[in-house]
Amino acid sequence: MAENKTQKTKNSVPAFIKIVDAGRQSDCKAIVKMMRQATGSKPAMWGESIIGFGDEHLIYASGRELDWFKIGFSPRKKEISLYLMFNNKSLSTLLKKLGPHRAGKGCLYIKSLEGLDLEVLQAIFEKATKVYE
Repeated sequence: MAENKTQKTKNSVPAFIKIVDAGRQSDCKAIVKMMRQATGSKPAMWGESIIGFGDEHLIYASGRELDWFKIGFSPRKKEISLYLMFNNKSLSTLLKKLGPHRAGKGCLYIKSLEGLDLEVLQAIFEKATKVYE
């Protein structure tokens, strides 16, 4: 079976955040704090640019298995990608209250934390973490 390309690394999360665009560093630090609170896990680098929280061994219906994180994020050029294992329908009420974002399959994309309801975002992180329980 093929190994997942994105693996957990020993790279430093604070060092990574320092090389993120200066305008996004405070958002990254706030998201780290929020995700750490939601998971009770320390942040870890996954690949070169993803910060993940918690460890999960996933088994798909196809039989494919991989080690992954519970929730995580990556500050991309255009947006911050929030990686959350969720079904959009289960979060629809919260998403309506969140503020400016767009949703993909298991991801939320935000430009910044500005304009978002951070209590709602924290509730989304916590609910996404519970998917594994």
